[in-house]
Amino acid sequence: MSKPRPSLLRERSMITKICWGILLAIHSIPALALFRPVLISKIYHVDAASPLFLLLQHRAALFLVICVMCVWSIVRPETRPLATVAVGVSMLSFLWLYWASGSPPALRSIALADLAGLPFLAFVGWQAFGATR
Repeated sequence: MSKPRPSLLRERSMITKICWGILLAIHSIPALALFRPVLISKIYHVDAASPLFLLLQHRAALFLVICVMCVWSIVRPETRPLATVAVGVSMLSFLWLYWASGSPPALRSIALADLAGLPFLAFVGWQAFGATR
């Protein structure tokens, strides 16, 4: 099997970085809720007085971790397998839980964002685990 052309490798690398950037963007708004708690009420329709508010703030911190992993994957290719697993667990577990709970309308936009991100996740996963280098 012949080696890919250098220009093809650069192009694939750029596409991979763009895909990580898209995954970063998808997870940025929920992560921002850590610093702007008013977003929690807006995104999740939970009142600040609710005990669930603290749990959702913690969820925002975990999204910040996902964002850091996406940024790290843009600049350090060796981190991509772990980041792919982490982002995949985050997105796929939410989609599964959303579907299993009857697809609550209040969370539909979050599910749609994760669904939109799946092709990008599949591509970075293919690059991290399956593509020939």
